[in-house]
Amino acid sequence: MRTLRTKVAVVGAGPAGLYLSHELRTHGVESVLVEWCSREHVERRVRAGLLEEGTVRLLRGSGLAGRLNRQGLVHDGFQLRFENTSQRISTVSLIGEPTYIYGQQEVVKDLLSARPPDDGSLYFDARDVQIVGITGNNPSVAFTVGGEQVVVEADFIAGCDGYHGVSRASIPAASLAFHSRRYPFDWIGLLVSAAPFASELVYSVHPRGFALASMRTPEVSRLYLQTDARDEQSNWPHERIWDELGQRLYLDESRTWERGAILEQVRVPLRATVAEPMQFGRLFLVGDAAHIFPPTAAKGLNVALEDASVLAHALIGWFRRGEVGPLEGYSATRLRAVWRAQDFSAWLTWLFHPVADATQFDHRRRIASLTRLAEAGSSAVAFADEYVGRSRRRPPSLSYIHELDGMEA
Repeated sequence: MRTLRTKVAVVGAGPAGLYLSHELRTHGVESVLVEWCSREHVERRVRAGLLEEGTVRLLRGSGLAGRLNRQGLVHDGFQLRFENTSQRISTVSLIGEPTYIYGQQEVVKDLLSARPPDDGSLYFDARDVQIVGITGNNPSVAFTVGGEQVVVEADFIAGCDGYHGVSRASIPAASLAFHSRRYPFDWIGLLVSAAPFASELVYSVHPRGFALASMRTPEVSRLYLQTDARDEQSNWPHERIWDELGQRLYLDESRTWERGAILEQVRVPLRATVAEPMQFGRLFLVGDAAHIFPPTAAKGLNVALEDASVLAHALIGWFRRGEVGPLEGYSATRLRAVWRAQDFSAWLTWLFHPVADATQFDHRRRIASLTRLAEAGSSAVAFADEYVGRSRRRPPSLSYIHELDGMEA
């Protein structure tokens, strides 16, 4: 058995764990990062692709955005389609901030490239990961790698290992409140080798269900289709998916649309979870280990990197200046932002997804809400504020409450 000593043990080498480790190292705080997947798997898994302005600022401020600046797609706004109309909403015109298309796996590659080669602080393919001693002053992470048992002793542990990881499960159930919601629909997602449907994202609300036309690069499209959560995957062959996308995107029959080769097809369950508090003893939960968002508003990656940034600065303050407050207040600080993002995500999910038992009253109310956004008034400004995440970077405003009041999730 090999025993290592470090200041912070980071469990999970997704974007949040890698970013946290990077920030700590940059400011002279040692860490060891443990990941149960292989490096190849971590670099290749396709996840979120929409980055908020605040996330891009974090990456640029940390010297991690060289490739993002060259290859990321800057979007001034998006298309909103409903009732056989297409409206453009420009977040730049409304509040002066764009969004960016840059895949999560690309962020991971950039973070891994920024690490010193073979410095012995990153372990992939870790098995039987366990976290112990979080209520004492010497917590540790034990795991097996290459047949050898390794124990990492640390001052603190950052749990960045996602919904199914060991970090949240290491907190006693009696000390953790877990809130969850499962929506009655899923998304079918396609990764397609074809030029994007449009130059910007297209959110389309149709009586048959929601559709989203996104992209990863100028040559690769990402397409999503709402389906009932109880519907069998076998009921959705490729031809039916393509036909439904055409209808729900209000595709003009005269227009040719390159379908392209399907590189990947996934089923995405829409759910929301929050674990609170986000810290227990010497263990801190970061990203998906603490919260899951429905993909409608693309908050998951962005909020996770915010978590990592806030925790990194709190830990740096503790080790370099002896500051206690930011570390003790981590959970309270982050939960305010998490619940705000959950609120907006839930509202947007309600707005975009018709359900089978919706009444005509529900339908007309939804159209009225969509129309208000398309009119570029105060409702659109409040929407853009939440959509690009600017609202989480400043003190709470009553405008969001006033403008979106009554739009139930």
